[in-house]
Amino acid sequence: MKKISIVIPAHNEEGNVALVYEKISQVFSGLSDYDFEIIFVNDGSRDQTQQKLEELSRKYDEVKFIEFSRNFGHQPAVKAGMDHAHGNAVISMDGDLQHPPELIPELIKKWEEGNDIVFTVRKYPKEISLFKRRTSDFFYKILSKLSDVNLTKGGGSDFRLMDANAVEVMRSFNEDDLFLRGLTSWMGFKQAGIEFTANERLSGQSSYNIKKMITFAFTGITAFSVKPLYIAAYLGFLFSGLSVVGYGIYVIHSFITETEISGWASLIMTIVFFGGLQLIILGIIGIYLGKIFKQVKERPNYIIKNKNF
Repeated sequence: MKKISIVIPAHNEEGNVALVYEKISQVFSGLSDYDFEIIFVNDGSRDQTQQKLEELSRKYDEVKFIEFSRNFGHQPAVKAGMDHAHGNAVISMDGDLQHPPELIPELIKKWEEGNDIVFTVRKYPKEISLFKRRTSDFFYKILSKLSDVNLTKGGGSDFRLMDANAVEVMRSFNEDDLFLRGLTSWMGFKQAGIEFTANERLSGQSSYNIKKMITFAFTGITAFSVKPLYIAAYLGFLFSGLSVVGYGIYVIHSFITETEISGWASLIMTIVFFGGLQLIILGIIGIYLGKIFKQVKERPNYIIKNKNF
């Protein structure tokens, strides 16, 4: 009997963990050829999530939990679950039931057809705001342009199935700024996608705000490409060339007309513009230097406080 490990990061999900187990258990009751385990990763929850997980684990042998010493983030939580999973395949999904457990049989079917990685392509329901849709589409478009990975629009969901061989490769990565969606695409292997419509969050509030989304976007872009550095260099050459041409035009105009071009406001605007451009370029370089700084320290992606297996 093949075993499926399901990894679920949980941050303040006290109202959802029992329902998630119930839903997944119902799905596997119809999959008699497969055994399963659920690995909940408590990512520094401040509510009763840990107590709920301990209660579930005492009632059901399939429930495992990993408790972090603090909040390390969604991506380290998924990686921790993968590091401790021992199934023939590993499915990662969120703990708020926006990723429908009913899709698990289809993921397994695609895997049994010979695919090493089965990712999901998220379709937003009509209730989702236009801003959310547009920003999501814009992110994947920019990421594909600026990085060396090609993510399908909406295909960046962390709801996916990975064969044990692919998971073993994932375990070997020791990157500080994890971007598992990009790593999964970069790894290769035989992959297939399945579309799904995200459900409404069942309980609690999402901690994924605009600030975290922007940080996540920068992580995805800088983790897989140095193109922003090239863009910064190209901008430097471009504006240096324009300044030389502009100054040449000014000198020629002064000689021909025997006048000087005055304009305090335009001078200040030019200084401010190029000062801002320099700060942007320095910021891009600083992001990469910061990533190097954090990577060379080789701190772990997460620290486990407690686990039951």
